[in-house]
Amino acid sequence: MKQGAGLALHASAAIRHLTGSGHAMASTAGTGDGGMDSTETARDPLSISPEVKASLNLLIVDDDRTLREGCASVLQIDGYSVTTLGRGDEAIDLVKRRRFDIILVDLYMTPVSGMEILKATLAAHKDTIVIVMTGNPSVNTSIEALRAGAWDYLPKPFSATHLQVLVGRASHAVMVARETRDLKTQLLRQSGNSDKITLLGVAPAFRAAVDLARKVASTDASVMIMGESGTGKEVIAQFIHAHSRRASRQLVPINCAALPEGLLESELFGHRKGAFTGADRDKPGLLEIANGGTLFLDELTEMSLPLQAKLLRVIQDGVVRRVGSEKEDAVVDVRFISATNRVPQECVAKGTLREDLLYRLRVVPINLPPLRRRPEDIALLANHFFSVFWERHRGPNEAAPKLSEEAIEFLRTRPWRGNVRELQNVIEQLAVLAEPGHVVRAEDVPMYDEGGAHVEAPASNGLPAGMLAEPFHLAKEKLIAHFEKEYLAQLVTRAGSNMSKAARLASIDRTTLYRLMEKHGFRREEMAGAAEE
Repeated sequence: MKQGAGLALHASAAIRHLTGSGHAMASTAGTGDGGMDSTETARDPLSISPEVKASLNLLIVDDDRTLREGCASVLQIDGYSVTTLGRGDEAIDLVKRRRFDIILVDLYMTPVSGMEILKATLAAHKDTIVIVMTGNPSVNTSIEALRAGAWDYLPKPFSATHLQVLVGRASHAVMVARETRDLKTQLLRQSGNSDKITLLGVAPAFRAAVDLARKVASTDASVMIMGESGTGKEVIAQFIHAHSRRASRQLVPINCAALPEGLLESELFGHRKGAFTGADRDKPGLLEIANGGTLFLDELTEMSLPLQAKLLRVIQDGVVRRVGSEKEDAVVDVRFISATNRVPQECVAKGTLREDLLYRLRVVPINLPPLRRRPEDIALLANHFFSVFWERHRGPNEAAPKLSEEAIEFLRTRPWRGNVRELQNVIEQLAVLAEPGHVVRAEDVPMYDEGGAHVEAPASNGLPAGMLAEPFHLAKEKLIAHFEKEYLAQLVTRAGSNMSKAARLASIDRTTLYRLMEKHGFRREEMAGAAEE
């Protein structure tokens, strides 16, 4: 008999012990707290109304008859409409013909596995919430199920309380999805169909990231967005939320690097009156504010390890305990999107990021390329930003200037270490300073190097402005240095920051290439981080 098979046939016994082991588990991955007290079993922390429960169709698929009937008894007493099946092939046939709101399916069944049922269900009804049950939970199988579209997983043995809480959270998610669909239908009737967030770019690496964001948006899977500072990680998070079934609820952002540990804990989890000096009232945290919506954790790897452990508990079972509280204050249903400009696995190796938290938050990873690896997008972005900032800062009756081809070409030669954010800042300054109706020349672009010195664009004769007025030998040295720096910047862009490829394109050895790059101030870490063919 499989683990968890001792589930009682009678509802009262099932509520006391969903498994014959006598051990109640209260968190998805085993938090080690010993579980919830049995007196809390009948509590419905999400306060789902009887009418909503009765409207939900649940399906339980498990070849262990005792377990599936025990689960059904518990949920039917709670007021849900429940169907049970013991064969995987029958389940696949049924989900193709009938739509269920929530499905609980055993992962390990033969000859048709729970993974096959999961995929068949989502292929037929992408909004159905599927919870996989497994007596052999592991990181690999859990991640595989979540990436395939599972909403969560439930390790056996589990308590009735754990089942009720998890199904309650899933029911809340169904309610939110229904409200969102109704709201979207209303908005479409009023204003027509259009994207809420504009993502500009044609570079293959960027389009791949956008396509992945669009694909994952309709699920509740946790997403981790990785990329250098300024690449647009928060915009991708906004895009995912805006195209999700939680779009009618809040996207709540928090920068984990911007707050000290104590304040970050209070902001995330809230606090009770008197928890610390200045806590003169109860305050809900951002996790509670984001209930039903999305929480965006920017710079996740800057969060302290104690806070990571506390956050992991919320991700696992949805329970929030405020600072200074001795009880569980709220149960929340939150989708997590995180972002980092670091390499997560390196942070795990250094001991600054919990591996179990990484697995929970990086169900779907999205990598954003730096702007220097998408030079074909610079003209598109520059013209878009110029139009936006001209309308923002100038009068509606002033004729907008136009960026010349020379100005665009100059922008393409820059290294853009600050990425899209730096380009946006440069174009906003240009829009403020430009004359109405004029053509913006390359020398009008306000570019500065890392030392704050102005970077002059090449003049029309190909020489930096003012060079011909200097002594011959000094002008010659400056011209050679200017040529080397500009050549290297464009070479690295052409090679996609791949140093081996860049050396081949220039027909020089890599040692010479590195020496020239160090001479002209290209950062060593940027070169070392470049991929090699």
